[in-house]
Amino acid sequence: MEKKMRFGIKSKIIIGYLIVIVCLFIAFIVLNSQISSLQTERNFIIDHDIEVHDLTNRIEKHLLDMETGQRGYIITGEASYLEPYNSAASGWEKDYNALYQLLNNNPNQQEKLEKIKGSIQDWIEAAGEPTIALKKENNTKELQQFFEKDPGRQYMDDIRSQFTSFRNVEKKLTETRATELDEKNQKIKIGLYGLLLFVTLISLAIAIVLSNSIVNTIKEVTQTIKRITASKGELKGRIKVRSNDEIKDLGIATNALLENIEERNWLQTNIAHAVTMYQGIASVDKLAEKFLFTVSEMTGASFGAFYVREENDKGDLFVKQAAFADRKSDAGRESFLIGEGLIGQAALEKRTLLINDVPDTYQLIASGLGDVKPKSIFIVPVLFEDEVIAVIELASLHEFTVLEQELISQVIETFGLTINGVIRRMEIARLLKESQAMTEELQAQSEELQTQSEELQMQSEELRMINEQLEERTKDAEEKSFELKAAKEDLEEKAHQLELNSQYKSEFLANMSHELRTPLNSILILSEMLEENAAKTLSEDEEEYARIIHSSGKDLLALINDILDLSKVESGKLDVLLAEMNMSELPDQIERNFSHVAEQKKVQLKINKAQDVPDIIHTDEKRFQQIVKNLLSNAFKFTASGSVTVSIQRVADHRLTTAMRTVDTDCWLEIAVADTGIGIPKEKHQLIFEAFQQADGATVRKYGGTGLGLSICSEFAKLLGGWISLSSEVGKGSTFTLYLPSLSNGLVDYEKVNFAYEEVAVSVEEAEPEAEITEIDHPVQPVEPSLQDDENVFQDKRVLIVDDDQRNIFALKTALAKQGMTIMTAHNGIECLEMMKNSEQFDLILMDIMMPQMDGYEAMQKIRGELKLVDLPIIALTAKAMKNDREKCLEAGASDYISKPLDLNQLFSVMRVWLVN
Repeated sequence: MEKKMRFGIKSKIIIGYLIVIVCLFIAFIVLNSQISSLQTERNFIIDHDIEVHDLTNRIEKHLLDMETGQRGYIITGEASYLEPYNSAASGWEKDYNALYQLLNNNPNQQEKLEKIKGSIQDWIEAAGEPTIALKKENNTKELQQFFEKDPGRQYMDDIRSQFTSFRNVEKKLTETRATELDEKNQKIKIGLYGLLLFVTLISLAIAIVLSNSIVNTIKEVTQTIKRITASKGELKGRIKVRSNDEIKDLGIATNALLENIEERNWLQTNIAHAVTMYQGIASVDKLAEKFLFTVSEMTGASFGAFYVREENDKGDLFVKQAAFADRKSDAGRESFLIGEGLIGQAALEKRTLLINDVPDTYQLIASGLGDVKPKSIFIVPVLFEDEVIAVIELASLHEFTVLEQELISQVIETFGLTINGVIRRMEIARLLKESQAMTEELQAQSEELQTQSEELQMQSEELRMINEQLEERTKDAEEKSFELKAAKEDLEEKAHQLELNSQYKSEFLANMSHELRTPLNSILILSEMLEENAAKTLSEDEEEYARIIHSSGKDLLALINDILDLSKVESGKLDVLLAEMNMSELPDQIERNFSHVAEQKKVQLKINKAQDVPDIIHTDEKRFQQIVKNLLSNAFKFTASGSVTVSIQRVADHRLTTAMRTVDTDCWLEIAVADTGIGIPKEKHQLIFEAFQQADGATVRKYGGTGLGLSICSEFAKLLGGWISLSSEVGKGSTFTLYLPSLSNGLVDYEKVNFAYEEVAVSVEEAEPEAEITEIDHPVQPVEPSLQDDENVFQDKRVLIVDDDQRNIFALKTALAKQGMTIMTAHNGIECLEMMKNSEQFDLILMDIMMPQMDGYEAMQKIRGELKLVDLPIIALTAKAMKNDREKCLEAGASDYISKPLDLNQLFSVMRVWLVN
């Protein structure tokens, strides 16, 4: 059968439009033809009738010219009057011939025109030519007689009458043609409307036909879909489309979708049925028979065998448990090993095998009429936990469809779990039977043991009571553990808060140090210069004022250093640098630093050093010196009379506590500072070792101080592995004793040392403590700067001061200018770089660190990096003075580092070193 030609919706619409366009084209051709005919007739009226009237008027004009010329010549005798006559005489015939030729389609008018011609010729012959000839002959008499009769007038009247009649006929003809033209124009208009109506009807008809062909087909598809939807799951109905267009494609696609849904519904229904059919089965053989029957019914299989894996000495053996459509003994082999035959290979490879080309020697399917060879074989392994536990082989008289294969594959996915469950239940049943037999045997034994059980019951009761007690204790321990855990979490939270507070405090102290040291730097430098009075312009009182300002500035600097040291110790950021220290020089150092203080206060200074004190110990000498100086300064401050005694000795072995012996050290030293001062009450002994605490307010008012000294000494002693003990009595004096190990093997854990402190403190006789320590880093000794040696080094040197504080710039500029140096200034790093890029040559730069826009770190890096000035000395000046500031400055490119407030001697010394180098 020939394939029906495809006529799509697009083609239908295009053809409909083409038909409409063709109709419009035909209408246009017809209309154009009518309009052309109308235009031709109009042109005929315009060209023909107007030309006729024009020629008629021209002929009359010629006659008028001839008559006028004749009369003028007769009257005047002037020959010039004959010119129009002669001209008109030759012209009217030409126009006449043209008019006659123009009226060749109207014989009646031609006939009238011939009569007019005869009249004209008669006038010429009777009146025109004769009179002119008489005039030429000057025959006046005859002319007079002629005009008395005047026959020419009658001719002229006849000619005018004939022309009037001729024009009236032409006018009527013109009106008739115009009327006919109007009628024809009306017919064209009516025809145009009719044609428009015709094209409209044709278009509507085409549109209706096309829309019906599309809409009706869509309605058929819609009605079919509605019927399928209303059938409550029945998907047998199909969409039938007679047209061969896109709607048919939609119907075919919808039918394919319905077939797919129907197949999936069939698949899901059969899977659900297969899953539910083997519920409640307790044996493998019944499960296999039920499964084969159900699957064969679903797929139309005619033969089947079910094999389950069993373990034996040879390995995994698959044994037949059920067969379909044959006796169990005849349906295939009884068993096979894995890898044996196609079914064994399928089990080995764990994959499905489908064979459609069945060999002739395959098992025949028996029926009542005979044996039939199958057309398709389907072998499916059943997996459980990625292991083959069964194999199913099906044979059919037809080839297994893809849907039937999908059904079997999906049923098999969960069937392995079912087989394993049935095998497990069978195993449990077997074990239950064995258990029942063993229970009967044990029953007899239980009766024998009953007596023993009664005896053990008493012991069990006792154990129960003990267990209850243990449970109560365990519960108490858990509660305590919970409380300890909560306390630990609370402590951790507080420790975190303390860490944050310490960080905030450190940042505050760093910023405070910078803000205080910056103006203090100017105060110390300028006051020191005023104190020197090099120009001898100040009086003695003014020099004393300068010394007081300088001394107060140093006291303020000492206070700032105390606060920073305490902050570093509390935050754990204070470095301890262990090295060898010469103890033999300690008495001389104490004598040198404090002998003048003793003389001023008229107090005796005694220094006692035992012979067994080693010459060298290992500790942080700087921190050790700070502790000793603070204790001595404190003793002198609060001793008005008497003596201050320093005793240095080695702690004897018999005095060492157990905790002190655990410390890895060469020896323990005992440095005692005793005074005969005011003493401190016993209840204040612990208080004075806390920061910003003193014995009482009266002490503060009388002696001053901030209450930081002893707190710092105590913390330093702990860092060095030791401690400070106190023995004091009010009114008699105090003794502060520093116990310190020689740390040749490194720092020790202070927690161990703290036990030693507690043990030693019990045996030490308590005395009243002193209140305060002031000076830590700097002993109270004025040092006169030696400036004379610097003159040659500093003379004419160009120094650039980079600082944002105008006070520091003024102080440094004044001090350096006195040494003969040329000073230039910049207020930040950017201004410094601009000056150096402008080829400014400098011998040395004093660089402040904390500045706006560009700080000292960045400025030094750019000088070393971008400007390539590697050898130019740069001395960093900073008022922050926190940990690692020196390392950061040197890393940024500084040659040396000095903290504010500046000591002019130190500054000149450092400058001399770098200028000489």
